[in-house]
Amino acid sequence: MLTIVPTKTMTTPALAHDLRLAVMRLSRRLRSQRVDTSVTLTHLAALSTLHAKGPLTPGELAAHEKVQPPSMTRVVCALEERGFVLRTPHPTDGRQVIVSLTPAAEEFLVAEIRMREAWLSQRLAELTADERDVLRAASEVIGRLVDS
Repeated sequence: MLTIVPTKTMTTPALAHDLRLAVMRLSRRLRSQRVDTSVTLTHLAALSTLHAKGPLTPGELAAHEKVQPPSMTRVVCALEERGFVLRTPHPTDGRQVIVSLTPAAEEFLVAEIRMREAWLSQRLAELTADERDVLRAASEVIGRLVDS
């Protein structure tokens, strides 16, 4: 049963606490729904960034992932060994390379997304229509929190 606590009785810090825990637990459960656990979450994050942003230099990828360039170099090497990324010469800077996804990486990412969304869809189907409406509204608000 859905219980909505009126905002007058729940303080903002209490909401922050409850929301943080709920989001962390959901994130952990989604991360556990994996196609191939031999690909680390760090590697998956780099692949996802390349999928969303397109080809990048290792330095740009490191900046997006908020890691040091030497760490990203190791990630790119591991992904290249798996056949998930290609390094090509930078068109204007001979000292740089561009990292892009291979078709194998694209297929892998699609499978990862499908697995996680299938699990989440199954769980959402167990909820009432009112509960799904609340989550639909909450997802819009959470999106605004993240984008601001």
